[in-house]
Amino acid sequence: MEIVRRIPRMKEIVRDWHRQGRTVGFVPTMGYLHEGHLSLVRESKRMADHTVVSIFVNPLQFGPHEDYDRYPRDLDRDVEILSREGVDVLFYPSAEDMYPPGYRTYVEVEGLSQKWEGASRPGHFRGVATVVCKLFNIVQPDYAFFGQKDAQQFVIIRRMVEDLNMNVEVIQLPIVRESDGLAMSSRNVYLSPEERAIAPRLYQALQLGQRLVQEEGERDAAKVVEAVRSFLAQEPRIRVDYVALVDPQDLEPVETIRGRALLAAAIYLGSTRLIDNVILNVK
Repeated sequence: MEIVRRIPRMKEIVRDWHRQGRTVGFVPTMGYLHEGHLSLVRESKRMADHTVVSIFVNPLQFGPHEDYDRYPRDLDRDVEILSREGVDVLFYPSAEDMYPPGYRTYVEVEGLSQKWEGASRPGHFRGVATVVCKLFNIVQPDYAFFGQKDAQQFVIIRRMVEDLNMNVEVIQLPIVRESDGLAMSSRNVYLSPEERAIAPRLYQALQLGQRLVQEEGERDAAKVVEAVRSFLAQEPRIRVDYVALVDPQDLEPVETIRGRALLAAAIYLGSTRLIDNVILNVK
């Protein structure tokens, strides 16, 4: 596996692959890899001739009081993991190269970026869209792989790709969970042992909502949201940020559940913010 730190070298490698008619799969990450990331890597290796993984803790998507400085980082560990997986290139740029002095250009997907996660983290999705746009321009992938846990992020990236006519197919893969149901996340390392024992209640609450819809026939979105909130409120150490039942295409709230819907929630457990979601299917 080649570790590439400079943008011109990354572009050169991909140009050579494309000249040879080879396809490129891309997995953008912020590092501190877990099985969720590796599920994306394995699908990229299955679908594409070459796989590039990026590790870049993007300062643009962190607010002034968020965890940019303490976000978990362990490059040596990540390199070892990716080497074992047979990744072709690890792209590991610096913030100075991605955003050099005088940098002024930003990407924002209007309407989708200001609600739910965007309301709780102002500017977050502008940072996400900007860095993903830049990474797509540098890596020029045929396929890019994202996890369902960041469901709103995927909707925004898919809209950006469509609106800007980008030549990349974006692919979403299911959430990978711990044995107790907690969605895998690099930030789970922040949880104390006591908080880690409580954290699966987030998924349990979403499963409750899922059962109400798919097994008990509930179609009133407000009742499902209230049931999820009530379940979470039983644990005093959980603070609910939001519970939302929305259309998975435009993220608008639904009143009556028909077809596919996204049930998503965000909570605070101690100082750690956790997000999760499930897809509801009504036939």
